[in-house]
Amino acid sequence: MRLLVVEDDRLLNNTLCYNLSAAGYTVDAAMTKSVAVSLCEAQDYDLIVLDVNLPDGNGFDFCTEIKERRPDTAVIFLTANDMESDMLRGFELGADDYVTKPFPISVFRKKVSALLSRIEKQTGGDCYTDGTLSINFSELTATLAGEPVIFTPFEYRLLKVLVRNPQIVLTRQVLLEKLWDADENFVDEHALTVAISRIRGKIEADGLQYIKTVYGMGYMWIGGIKK
Repeated sequence: MRLLVVEDDRLLNNTLCYNLSAAGYTVDAAMTKSVAVSLCEAQDYDLIVLDVNLPDGNGFDFCTEIKERRPDTAVIFLTANDMESDMLRGFELGADDYVTKPFPISVFRKKVSALLSRIEKQTGGDCYTDGTLSINFSELTATLAGEPVIFTPFEYRLLKVLVRNPQIVLTRQVLLEKLWDADENFVDEHALTVAISRIRGKIEADGLQYIKTVYGMGYMWIGGIKK
């Protein structure tokens, strides 16, 4: 698991990074929003520990930007302000937790551990199953109602992005960026449309719908709902 700590208090930043590294996580640090943006453009993070007040911006705006580009990234806000309105705003933006300073490091580590464990459970590691459709992304194998289903490597990558962001609208731009990052090749909108159509043709049988088109926006994984 890779984590990013965005906190402008150097002592607190160092303390968090040290303790999270000691817990076995790969941790990067940023003290400004601009550095955090650069790091997030270079790679994905499973969790961002994010201070609300930064010297060159605020955490709420940064959270919005991250969630638009990478909706599956978890966020824990840090703040010295315990106002209910700020907490509600953080959760509305997609934050997973909210910690008011000062706080015991031992409790914070427990929060991080619990959150990341929950994320791993929800994504099922490198597999997906709902009782009808099963996909093993490590072995590139899949079955539907016990029968083998053949996907191309590109379709597996697309499926992985979709199933790891259930019930979240993924814009076409977000999908294209993620797929481009994964393959290091340009993916155009036509290829994306064709891949979505082919996946649907392979798994949406017997009245089941797995992928919902959100017109004017993109697609949402809804996981085998009866039409």
